[in-house]
Amino acid sequence: MDRKYICYCGLYCENCSVKAKIGPASKVLYDEMKKAGFEEVINFIPGGEGFWPFLKNMAENGMCVSCIEGGGDPECAIRKCAKEKKAEVCALCENYPCGTIAKFLEQNPGYKKDNDLLREKGMEAWGNLQDERKAKGFTYQDLKNPPKD
Repeated sequence: MDRKYICYCGLYCENCSVKAKIGPASKVLYDEMKKAGFEEVINFIPGGEGFWPFLKNMAENGMCVSCIEGGGDPECAIRKCAKEKKAEVCALCENYPCGTIAKFLEQNPGYKKDNDLLREKGMEAWGNLQDERKAKGFTYQDLKNPPKD
């Protein structure tokens, strides 16, 4: 597990569908469009002048880093609270779960299970789970949309 992808709220960016799925797809799309000559004509397509630099940046520089590393919403209440309390992550804060993260966890029960694991078993066990998930192609979208029986 790469600690730079840990978020205050207990998510692990390497398992975010944006980073795990969209990032690699943007590289493929950019490379294919470049091979096909879109770079020369993209400005003639409505919206192309903004799309091309956006796609190029995603393909060349990746998607993002965690909120702890400076990515994400700087106004996030969870981030602000954790930084104020000097908590590495919310689950390791002495006040966990507090009112700041409660709604987030209530809306995302799978994330609560992850945070509870982190709190109960520690960073190493939680990190091992994240690595296992990444190896299997898991993304957090899987928690939001579990397979139907």
